[in-house]
Amino acid sequence: MNIETDMAAPRDFAGFRLALLAKREKLPKRLGQVADFAIANPDEMAFGTAAGIADKADVQPSTLVRFAQALGYQGFSELQAIFQDRLRERPASYQDRLDALRSHAEGSETAALFAGFCDAAERSIGTLRDRIAIEQIDEAARLLARAETIYLIGQRRSFPITSYMSYAFGKLGVKTVLVGSSQGTEAETLSFASDRDAAIAISFTPYASATLDHARLVAERGTPQVVITDSPFSPLIPKNGVWFEVVEADFEGFRSLSASMALAMTLTVAVAEARRG
Repeated sequence: MNIETDMAAPRDFAGFRLALLAKREKLPKRLGQVADFAIANPDEMAFGTAAGIADKADVQPSTLVRFAQALGYQGFSELQAIFQDRLRERPASYQDRLDALRSHAEGSETAALFAGFCDAAERSIGTLRDRIAIEQIDEAARLLARAETIYLIGQRRSFPITSYMSYAFGKLGVKTVLVGSSQGTEAETLSFASDRDAAIAISFTPYASATLDHARLVAERGTPQVVITDSPFSPLIPKNGVWFEVVEADFEGFRSLSASMALAMTLTVAVAEARRG
């Protein structure tokens, strides 16, 4: 599959992300894998070797070169410089805070675990602040505030988020339906959704198949969606609605829900405020 390469190469990380979004439907499968990895792991893209990055993205090193050239760069090194510049632009105080956290981890293994998870939470929240625009939250809140009923869709790691939102919406007087039960009647429940309602769907890599199925069901019924996911290439991204990209940092392979919960809490209260206005 050929893709256009006569575009000017983005000179900063923000431009790189915009270029990927513009070309996401045209990228071949392997280049799409690299794009997905790059967006989810920008620090690895900055520090890693081409061989190491290719291995983690499950592609050949030559694919990294083709990916860079597809975005207008001469080669992978030029693309990698964009990710390195992104790190240099971070405030020094943030790195100082991370260094301070690590210094507390010298006492015991438990202290190291605690510092590591706090570190990951800090990075997750920092990334959330950088990527989410307030105008985007306002748009999602208005969409949800118009709904007669909000359907909350999330399975596996995402279920605690929708469960919390169900609790908070109930306390705030907003009608919701929490999708997911041992009865297996989700399809019947979602058959009541209409274009007068809205849905919040949440899933992260590896995407829960049930969540994808449920989101597809409400989309077929014309129900607008607000989606929280982790990549511009997520199969959950709706054609009718608003989506947020949330990438949680991990510690020793365990990912928290710090940023996802912060966004969920913001959306929940913002919807209640919008309905009062």
